[in-house]
Amino acid sequence: MATTSVIHRTFAVLEAVAASGSTTAKEVAQQLEIPLPSVYRLLNDLVANQYLVHLKDDGRFELGPKCFDLGLSFRQRLLAPSPIRQATAELHRTLQAASYFAVYRGADIVLTYLSDCDQHPRLRPLRFGFHEAAHATAFGKILLSGMTAEQRGSYLEARGMPILTPHTIARQDVLSDHLDEVSTRGIAWEHEEFLPRTTCAAAPVRNGSGMCVGALAVSMPSRKVTGLEARIESALREYAGQCSRYMRAG
Repeated sequence: MATTSVIHRTFAVLEAVAASGSTTAKEVAQQLEIPLPSVYRLLNDLVANQYLVHLKDDGRFELGPKCFDLGLSFRQRLLAPSPIRQATAELHRTLQAASYFAVYRGADIVLTYLSDCDQHPRLRPLRFGFHEAAHATAFGKILLSGMTAEQRGSYLEARGMPILTPHTIARQDVLSDHLDEVSTRGIAWEHEEFLPRTTCAAAPVRNGSGMCVGALAVSMPSRKVTGLEARIESALREYAGQCSRYMRAG
């Protein structure tokens, strides 16, 4: 019975953190009516197991990478059909880089499958999601390049263009010129714009009517990209084409 109570309290704490984005131990204790010492024990256990992250300077807690992994695992089983998973995994093996497939739900970017390994790990953004930084991610640039100027302006005005690294494009006019090139070439690159020392590239995935419904992408340390740009683009086009053929057949 005691174990069941601890499990319920643990899930309640995670739900409280998820609902608020970030929270303090005192706020959790007040919300859940759990004694503060018990809350601290639960929070510290969750931090130790990477389900939460402790922002020490702020005295607050946020969801950690294990929660991201759990949510992604659920979405993968739910949303990514076998041909998509296979193409993403083959891209990973071909380029020796973490590979991702995302679909667009209106203006949201939903990561539904990824393929990585210990030698080529996935990105682990904790403070910003793809939907919050479309201007700074290869996924997002594919999405934005398919919008009209008016749609893009409204999207960026609503979400802002936060500066994530010294290389983040934070001006709409500069981004617009960059997205014209993305639209023309059919490949989006971001060089250390989302995370330091990391480069990503993406290619669009289209349905039977030619509409861009998602993107296939890779990420790797920036130091490994030099000289491989053409090979990366070729592989992205090949496997994104496989995904598009599946989408058209459906």
